[in-house]
Amino acid sequence: MTDADDDFHIQAAEYADRDAVIALWESCELTRWYNDPATDVARFLEADNAHLLVGRAAGRIVASIGLGHDGRRGWMYYLSVHPNHRNRGYARQLVRAGELWLSEQQIPKAQLMLRGSNQAAQGFYLALGYEAQDVGVWGRWLTSPGAPPEDRVQPDEFGKLDITITYLEMTQPPADPAPNAPAGKRVALMRAEPPTIAFYRFLYNTIGRDWLWWERRALDDAALERVITNPDVEVYVLYCNGSPAGMAEIDRRYEQVIDLAYLGVTSEFIGQGLGRYLLGTALDIAWSYAPEKVTVNTCTLDHPKALTLYQRFGFTPVEREQKRIDDPRMTGLIPPV
Repeated sequence: MTDADDDFHIQAAEYADRDAVIALWESCELTRWYNDPATDVARFLEADNAHLLVGRAAGRIVASIGLGHDGRRGWMYYLSVHPNHRNRGYARQLVRAGELWLSEQQIPKAQLMLRGSNQAAQGFYLALGYEAQDVGVWGRWLTSPGAPPEDRVQPDEFGKLDITITYLEMTQPPADPAPNAPAGKRVALMRAEPPTIAFYRFLYNTIGRDWLWWERRALDDAALERVITNPDVEVYVLYCNGSPAGMAEIDRRYEQVIDLAYLGVTSEFIGQGLGRYLLGTALDIAWSYAPEKVTVNTCTLDHPKALTLYQRFGFTPVEREQKRIDDPRMTGLIPPV
């Protein structure tokens, strides 16, 4: 415990803490569609071989660590500290508390998994005495890691979807510089001037299928061409190791307002830091025109982390709208695989 933050204390989580813990994990970008956080919290609280510790400061949950064991080896999960409470020693205290719990369970060894690209975390654990083990993690996805299951959003009996659209805006450029491209990858962002209709449809349909992007699918070629060939509509294509990996569409047709009409990466490249790079670079381009504000919107059909990502870059929600739409899978706009 640090002298400056002597109100920080660690305790076992309770069911009443579930929503606060999930919000913490989301603020630290730890959640994915394939590991439902509510289910994970329940497992930590209910299983005999698992435990969940939370750190509180000023009465709020600002840190957590999940623990589990198989009778011989202990595992640590979801070590997280809220971005506003980092560099205060909280993570170190949580790891030590987790080690103590594992020791009380007569577990002789604590382990965890780290991505090879996460240099900061590696340095943190090295300082605590952890070492890389001479073993390899083998795995196989049983479902696509880049997109949710097909039944993530179910239409009602009339083939309708109820969605919530969040409109966001920013009135000044982000305070931080745009993120660098992920290390170890050959990344390039090029403007298509303009894209061909076929190439645009390939990008739009490939990136947007899993998130039910349908509006541009509904346009015929002539209507689509009028949009994407407009000199005030800029389409940027993200390439990774030579393959198209994402797109950003910047719409400058509105005086003093620039809209990020579409932004996304293909399912194969989700989770590799390319989305952050693409968004940061697109914002740099948008602000180079000195608009009064930049806008974007996202809805409940989009990636579950999209709203959080926009807010982390400085967007502020200004309006929410409830809509009821035809399921594009039912109308045939998005055909079955």
